[in-house]
Amino acid sequence: MTRLLPELYDARFDEREISRKDDVWREIVAYLERYIHPAGPTLDVACDRGHFIRFVTTPERWATDIRDMRAALPTDIRFVQGSGLDLAKLLPNGHFATVFMSNYLEHLESSDAVIDQLRVVRALLRPGGRVIVLQPNIRLVGPRYWDFIDHRVALTERSLLEAAELAGLRTHTLVTRFIPYSTKGRLPAAPWLVRAYLSLPPAWWLLGKQTLYVGVQA
Repeated sequence: MTRLLPELYDARFDEREISRKDDVWREIVAYLERYIHPAGPTLDVACDRGHFIRFVTTPERWATDIRDMRAALPTDIRFVQGSGLDLAKLLPNGHFATVFMSNYLEHLESSDAVIDQLRVVRALLRPGGRVIVLQPNIRLVGPRYWDFIDHRVALTERSLLEAAELAGLRTHTLVTRFIPYSTKGRLPAAPWLVRAYLSLPPAWWLLGKQTLYVGVQA
């Protein structure tokens, strides 16, 4: 699967959709700032084109991906290429105040790998640091979860919570229904509409198919 990733992602999103994702992510990051340590280093794992990390305002920003994404990222972001499961060997342990992962854990090979990845994240976090996970929830998405050929692990809010606890993380926040399944879906792209959606939790119960998890390095 690794050798197919460039072709896979190039085919999945065209330039118009990539621009639309930036409009959506700018607003999502603004909402998530309540969980991001403002003065500490922030790491985006499996960053893709950096839709999250480019809008983070912390003074030290890092990003990783199994692909070389340097050309897509602002020059002040420190990019390290490598597998997420190898990051404890590639990055400074105990350094990061915030680690972020979005739509990533379902791509791993097994449930054991999900727990291992969260253990790696725990090692990267400083004491009291936070991991923020946005994760499609198969219980809410249903069979559409498997529309993407690179999805391997089925996760719900309960299994994500259990994996995090097994990895030694303490749960800070769990929002079962947060945002829609995909930016190809029903989340509006106009910034003011995204802001309106994020400010109205009742709308999450109608459209939310992804779970938000925030854990703390205990």
